[in-house]
Amino acid sequence: MQITTSDLGLAARVQHLTKTYGSGEGEVRALDDVSVGVRRGQFTAIMGPSGSGKSTLMHIMAGLDSPSSGNVWIGDTDITGMGDTDLTLLRRRRIGFIFQSFNLVPTLDVAGNIQLPLDLDGRKPTAEETARIAMLVDTLGLRSRLTHRPHQLSGGQQQRVAIARALATAPDLVFADEPTGNLDSRTGREVLSLLAAASREHGQSIAMVTHDPIAASYADRVIFLGDGRIVADKPRQTPEQITTYMLAAEVNA
Repeated sequence: MQITTSDLGLAARVQHLTKTYGSGEGEVRALDDVSVGVRRGQFTAIMGPSGSGKSTLMHIMAGLDSPSSGNVWIGDTDITGMGDTDLTLLRRRRIGFIFQSFNLVPTLDVAGNIQLPLDLDGRKPTAEETARIAMLVDTLGLRSRLTHRPHQLSGGQQQRVAIARALATAPDLVFADEPTGNLDSRTGREVLSLLAAASREHGQSIAMVTHDPIAASYADRVIFLGDGRIVADKPRQTPEQITTYMLAAEVNA
């Protein structure tokens, strides 16, 4: 009998994942036989020093990059080797993305950017989605900014629009790549609290790549990578515990 990702309570998983760049003498192994899952309704932080493979892992899990070997599942769909068209549809319908650089469409206003996943899918929001978007707009303090374009917003406001867009369709899985990297500490804390609430109150699965111990302390689980391998997998940690672990790992490296 085939054990599925759902049976394991996972929103996504990778198995024996390896990613290499280059060949021969110049080959770089960014990921080395990694097997890990993102649990449903859980906020997971992925940490590690620069070059540890954390962004590569997230990009492959999200179907933005392909592995050299191994398998990737989103829910019970094996996306390894899936064609571009199918992958694009799957990402649009089941995954939300929050990037450090916001990636908003400059010609659209805030309302248009938030509704973009629906527009790309060629459909109008359902009543439930309309209510969710209204709740996000109010929670994120964007009500007075709906007709503004991205260039008229602060960095924090732009990141909030990106979060509203990522959560608008209640995707199974949200990937956040250094989501607080361009924000001041107060706005960063607000963003992290929102992500934590999305998983805790709405059952969304969130995987966040970060190098910031304070950001990672908001997560239910912290996965540490080193040299392309998972070196630790810990339940919720304080910023101090995370910092201590990372310093010890650097000393032992």
